[in-house]
Amino acid sequence: MVGISPEESAVWRMMQRAQVRITRRLEAELLAAHDLALASYDVLQQLSEAHGRLRMNDLADRVLLSRSGLTRLIDRLQRDGLVQREACADHARGLYAVLTGPGEARLVEATPTYLRGIRAQFLDVLEPEELERCTAMLTKLLVAPR
Repeated sequence: MVGISPEESAVWRMMQRAQVRITRRLEAELLAAHDLALASYDVLQQLSEAHGRLRMNDLADRVLLSRSGLTRLIDRLQRDGLVQREACADHARGLYAVLTGPGEARLVEATPTYLRGIRAQFLDVLEPEELERCTAMLTKLLVAPR
């Protein structure tokens, strides 16, 4: 049986709590100011960075949602007129999620709130040396073999 020490368990729980605390605050700020959930902001941002369109499978990987979770979110964003679906010409069953004009406008409107939240909840809390160490640690975790 594999075990971890109480100290290791505490570090793991602190990392989880910090991530949840920061994302909950970002979400609350985006909802209050723009009626936009954090996951919705993430989808709009990913589409914008991809020149306005992504295949649904690629988008699901980028926003860290299951395929079914992304489908439900895209349904809501489509109802709100922020995205639309388009068929993939090269794949009969494939679909693109496409950022609409109103979706781009909502993203532009919400981005200052999002960036202020990241700065206030994360960047300004840490010293430059701590951010460098954080970057190194997170990079190590992301490239570690599975």
